[in-house]
Amino acid sequence: MAATTAATVTAAGTQHVLLRPSFNPNPLRSVIIPRSPFKIPSLSISCTAVRSPPASIATKDRLFNFAAGPATLPESVILKAQADLFNYQGCGMSVMEMSHRGKDFDFIIKKAESDLRSLLSISSDYAVIFLQGGATTLFAALPLNLCSPDDSADYVVTGSWSDKACKEAQKFCKAKTIWSGKPDKYTKIPSFDSLEQNSNAKYLHICSNETIHGVEFKDYPTPLNENSILVADMSSNFCSKPVDVSKFGVIYAGAQKNVGPSGVTIAIVRKDLMGSSQPITPVMLDFKTQADNASLYNTPPCFAIYICGLVFEDLLQQGGLVEVEKKNVKKASILYDAIDGSDGFYVCPVEKSVRSMMNVPFTLKKSELEKKFIEEASLEGMVQLKGHRSVGGVRASIYNAMPLAGVEKLVAFMMDFQARHP
Repeated sequence: MAATTAATVTAAGTQHVLLRPSFNPNPLRSVIIPRSPFKIPSLSISCTAVRSPPASIATKDRLFNFAAGPATLPESVILKAQADLFNYQGCGMSVMEMSHRGKDFDFIIKKAESDLRSLLSISSDYAVIFLQGGATTLFAALPLNLCSPDDSADYVVTGSWSDKACKEAQKFCKAKTIWSGKPDKYTKIPSFDSLEQNSNAKYLHICSNETIHGVEFKDYPTPLNENSILVADMSSNFCSKPVDVSKFGVIYAGAQKNVGPSGVTIAIVRKDLMGSSQPITPVMLDFKTQADNASLYNTPPCFAIYICGLVFEDLLQQGGLVEVEKKNVKKASILYDAIDGSDGFYVCPVEKSVRSMMNVPFTLKKSELEKKFIEEASLEGMVQLKGHRSVGGVRASIYNAMPLAGVEKLVAFMMDFQARHP
């Protein structure tokens, strides 16, 4: 049996060479068909080879998907995954079939972690963990790992997700909302000086970007307690811009908005915070257990992690998060300028200084036109523009993978729609 080589990279960057047996199964097999008393008509069967479409064809056939999550992925990533789907790198099986403890997947998960560390400059003081259950499951994991039942935790509630995070944490510690944007319909972020923090709080929690309401932290508060830490749910702006990880004790994010498909959640946890979980903590939510087992305590979401790895590669190839942020700023500016320049036909309720680069909610002055706007946009190849069911209106999610052309097409449609409905 012949052998092929495949380079692997450990999390520390050391390169190894694996020898993989080549896989060349015989496609012809004998088939015995029993005699039948019935006359079987002859069939004429033709086969057509299916090949991966070139990028130009893929672009032509694809919609502009403005969904909040699961969301659009880079075309290059999808085409790469398609090419490797049946037989990953010549190993004879799909990523979906391989053992999570085999050499091929070991390479995939270690390289994904290494590339993420490069993107965010994550030091060795932090563990990177690939988890399941979404960021919503981390709402419980945080107090279970960081607090005792009698400990306090402060929550800044800037939208639906931080509100849900606080309510879940209250089951496991004395979590308290120290500021809420609900009276202003979650359109603002407070002045950090005005936050009435608990001096004994174990951590201060924020949601760095509220997917539903479209508010985003442009800077981050500092916990009042010098022994406290800052914790952030970064699900909807993860890897959209550079972040100083050292300012945080824990960063967590569902992958399905900006860096992958649904099914995997990424946690970046300072190592000295692990190992003191509450006795009732389920083993799957214990940060130390997961870190000590390199995210392999049980079978992880292998294919989702593989796609995340491809996305991280793509972001690095773009020049890293500094360059990615420049593209995101440009896209968001074009869309917000169109809204603000519409003479009130379109309205974004969010305070300008904290408008999200990722999720742009807006309403039409004539609310009865919103359904028609969404339907006509869909006919033009722009889908998933309906606002969240809790707030209504329109929402355009313009994550990393949304191309500039998609935003430009949406803006052109908005101008045309306004002209047709004076």
